Amino acid sequence: MLFDLGMVPFTRYGSYLVLSRLGNAKRKEGLYLRNIRGGDNHDGAIFRIEMVADGLAVPFETEATPTLLRLYGDKGEVKLCMSEPQLVQVRGQGVGLRMVLESTAADYAIQAGAGCWEINHFSTEIRLRVTPLAGSLVVNPAKASREQQVAVTFLPDEETGVLEGVLEEFHTVWKERSYPAFADGWEQVKKEYDDWLERTLSVSEGHGEGLNEARELAAYITWSCVVRPEGYLPRPAMYMSKNWMTNIWSWDHCFNAMALTRANLPLAWDQLMIFIDRQDESGVFPDFINDRYALWNCCKPPIHGWTLRWMLDRNDAITNEMLEEVYEPLCRWTNWWFRYRDDDQDGIPQYNHGYDCGWDNSTIFLEGAPIESPDLPAYLILQMDVLADLANRLGRPEEAARWQEKAEMTLQRLLEKHWNGENFFATHSGSDQPTQGDSLIRYMPLVLGEKLPQHIRAKLIVDLQERFLTENGLATESPASSFYRADGYWLGPIWAPVTMLLVDGLRQAGEVAFSQEIARRFCRMAARSGMAENFDALTGDGLRDRAFTWTSSVFLMLAHEYV
Repeated sequence: MLFDLGMVPFTRYGSYLVLSRLGNAKRKEGLYLRNIRGGDNHDGAIFRIEMVADGLAVPFETEATPTLLRLYGDKGEVKLCMSEPQLVQVRGQGVGLRMVLESTAADYAIQAGAGCWEINHFSTEIRLRVTPLAGSLVVNPAKASREQQVAVTFLPDEETGVLEGVLEEFHTVWKERSYPAFADGWEQVKKEYDDWLERTLSVSEGHGEGLNEARELAAYITWSCVVRPEGYLPRPAMYMSKNWMTNIWSWDHCFNAMALTRANLPLAWDQLMIFIDRQDESGVFPDFINDRYALWNCCKPPIHGWTLRWMLDRNDAITNEMLEEVYEPLCRWTNWWFRYRDDDQDGIPQYNHGYDCGWDNSTIFLEGAPIESPDLPAYLILQMDVLADLANRLGRPEEAARWQEKAEMTLQRLLEKHWNGENFFATHSGSDQPTQGDSLIRYMPLVLGEKLPQHIRAKLIVDLQERFLTENGLATESPASSFYRADGYWLGPIWAPVTMLLVDGLRQAGEVAFSQEIARRFCRMAARSGMAENFDALTGDGLRDRAFTWTSSVFLMLAHEYV
């Protein structure tokens, strides 16, 4: 499998190092080595990569596979692999490799032994040990200035034309070690990736729609987006992307946990628990986390009970000890919504911002917030059903009865307050005035499956088919709406998480054929356009970040189980 470095970064499981193409007002267009620590408020560029011959930069092309990056031109080639999360190995023939430091006045290089140099890059808070293994290493100048950037160049041996070397990141003191030969390092990472690919959910090819090729792209994206435990992350964590969405949001992680459940339960459990590790004493989860910090200004919808039910249905190895870990945190998370987000005390919690519901700019928020949206009580009903089941399993029957009663009361309040006989609607909390637009969010109560009365399900399904279903799946704003925008984020584009929630709800309601058709259209689109953050609902073109893990995970689940 080959991929475009302008869309999909070259990296590996466990690593914070990334090679990708950048080009904007801030950066000269080119190939960059980046450090993705610290969140998405910077691109993390460390070096711009050049191929050199006779001391001059020469043009080159790139060929990227999951485990090998090849740079090639008229004069020769250079290959790179990441045999270990902190190690980039380099081998070239006939040409040199120059790495130009993206510098500030504080950045410098210093000689660190026979032929070796240490790079201290303040901008991205990283240190690198650069070691030549064949050929030589030249650094000039050693300190950045206003006129000149630090350039680190691997040069080939004059007799053999071969260069070989390594870049190793470290935090404080470099520890003496040996390095594998390039071929051995490459073989090591290939085995790791092949093992992951082997365990990735299988897909049926279908009608020549390229699902197997898309499966490998999804497998690579999910494998390569895992970072090792560090700083604020106590567990291995799957980032949403290593392009620029370099955080973990508190509903995105659920879909990644689900896709790992069958074949890699320990890592799946880590993804589910990573926000529980950082839960506030009030019960709320942060909006997102990364290796440095958490953001608490908003949150994300409570789909965690739905997620846990999905996982329990697909892996019997989830033990009561594991459920004890998650039960009390889910209780606190559920109670938080009723205690702190129901200002008018009507039994239906509210969103205080579009960010809280994950549908950042949905039309229900056009006139401001807080908003009572019908998706939120639906998620909470499912979560309370799961808590009732867990309480029974853990020997707490009285708690189970209370959760079941509250779930039934919330369902009745949802139907009384937000169903008008024709469709669900969102309202301004307190005034109960309906919101504008024609957003798919009003149809999310379908996640309740057979818990919704049949006549309501039937009406919603007809509406979906007539006003939201496109050749590529379900638009998030009806294409007939005056607010529809092709690249409008939640004003029309198709999103993986919404697709997964609705497909599962329809399946739970017995609407097998319709759920299969939505899943098939989504998977066909992703196979054609890649694992994008979202997609143009009418053309199916990928939009925004083009290497997103929740899209990859949803594709894998839908193609494996629902198509």
